[in-house]
Amino acid sequence: MPAEIPRGVSYELPAIGRPATAALVTAGHTSLDKVAELTEKQLLAIHGVGPKAVRILREALAERGRSLAGG
Repeated sequence: MPAEIPRGVSYELPAIGRPATAALVTAGHTSLDKVAELTEKQLLAIHGVGPKAVRILREALAERGRSLAGG
């Protein structure tokens, strides 16, 4: 996956780092609602998304009363 966020694509994700953001946006996961549909295993399978990004995403979801799928 590229480390650049595709131009013209809007997204609403917390600050998880450019590589992880680019990987999620490129894969079509442009919002926390879309991320919440994934399991931790699915997130970690996306090249560029690591444990730190998953932790930040979990925290952001928890602040909204949400969680990752299967969690």
